[in-house]
Amino acid sequence: MNQQYILRAENISKSFPGVKALDNVQISIERGKVHAVLGENGAGKSTLMKILIGMLTPDSGEIYYKGERIKFTSVHDAIKTGLSMIHQELLPFPELSIAENIFMGNEPTSKFLGWINQKEMNKSAALLMNKLGAKVSVTKAMKELSIAEMQMAEIAKAISNKAEIIIMDEPTSALSNREVDILFGIIEELKQQGIAIIYISHKLDEILRISDTITIMRDGKHITTCDKSELDHDQLIALIVGRELSSIFDKKEINPGEVVLSVKGLTGAKFKAINFNVRSGEMVGIAGLMGSGRTEIVNAIYGLEKILKGEIIVKGKKVKIRSPRDAIKNSIGLVSEDRKKFGLVLTSTVKHNITISSLRKCSNGPFLNLKKENQIVDEQIQKLSIKTSSPDQIVNFLSGGNQQKIVISKVLLNDADIIIFDEPTRGIDIGAKSEIYRLMTQLVKDGKAIILISSELTEILGMSDRILVIHEGAIKVELSKAEATQELIMKHAMA
Repeated sequence: MNQQYILRAENISKSFPGVKALDNVQISIERGKVHAVLGENGAGKSTLMKILIGMLTPDSGEIYYKGERIKFTSVHDAIKTGLSMIHQELLPFPELSIAENIFMGNEPTSKFLGWINQKEMNKSAALLMNKLGAKVSVTKAMKELSIAEMQMAEIAKAISNKAEIIIMDEPTSALSNREVDILFGIIEELKQQGIAIIYISHKLDEILRISDTITIMRDGKHITTCDKSELDHDQLIALIVGRELSSIFDKKEINPGEVVLSVKGLTGAKFKAINFNVRSGEMVGIAGLMGSGRTEIVNAIYGLEKILKGEIIVKGKKVKIRSPRDAIKNSIGLVSEDRKKFGLVLTSTVKHNITISSLRKCSNGPFLNLKKENQIVDEQIQKLSIKTSSPDQIVNFLSGGNQQKIVISKVLLNDADIIIFDEPTRGIDIGAKSEIYRLMTQLVKDGKAIILISSELTEILGMSDRILVIHEGAIKVELSKAEATQELIMKHAMA
């Protein structure tokens, strides 16, 4: 075993039902270096990190730490060994103090009674926070801190656990430029102490600034590991997205009709001055990194986000949309990115999920007409090829693809002419993806207007007639289908 590496993972594979998340992946981490791990959403980065930190067990492969083969059975094992992870979604104990969060599970105790030595804990926590340049009282509750201060506390916790490797997952996603500079200064100090950093980020300018070594992952595979000096910005993009469009897309060019949706100067908490049109028979793709504001924009159009400024015009008429009810009245439908949380009642039946928001179509006055409801549901099951044992089957037992079809069916029954698809194929297999694509293609042929949000660039390129690229809450560029490429989209998304 090469002793220059403090951590080495070899031939790591991991599968979930229907998905091979990791396929013989390897990574080697050096002391005192920042090792960046890059890849599109779904490339396998998070799965690999969860295995390294003990949250998941690999199906095959070996992990070596300081030359010794190890097998973590829990996160606690990894922390005791010398690995810590700072997650993108911070998970503090909000009511407890900074000091209590830093030393959670590792509290200093008094010599005789074994009680927590609060004075010693506060003193040690203050020393750690001061070392990181964080000027905040360690008796302050975590809920009162900024995101940057919470991250400092998480780094302090890792140091208190004597971490020799710290995994940072999108650590700057909610930081200002000044806070990023402070964080990078801390990372340089950690490197000087011999601590290794595994750094995950979509921001290529940060990667090229802070990293020493870069590993690229794609579709669950290790693509390459290079010294930072060997790659430039464009080469990184090409390695991250380097795959051909799949043949599963059958989207033909069409002649769009009239403008049915116009957004003018739309501004909210996480987006600003958004302007675009969508025509009937057209599919407009919205691309951007997670956190860019793309979902917040469409949620505002659907009434789920507060609009601070701007106009929404539907079929030539200015409309006020303050809730999903307003959106539905104006022929706007949403297939949410989280179908299980926002699109379905998982413990209810296929029938009730399909008709739940359009019961007026199944009623005679105030009374539900069961015969009419059954007829409508049967038609939808046949039209969308929903595979179910019966309309009375519980939705939770269906595949992800069939669950997604039920969400789409519900939207169509509300007579939506403008349909927003947010991550429509997330978590479904390739066969179901193809069926969803065919359905979306048929909808635009029928004159529907579609807004498509997707983290999969192949999906955006394969299905969209035009593409809007979002960066930091603003439209960076609009690309035609002819000029759009994966490299160009990523270039603008990461700029």
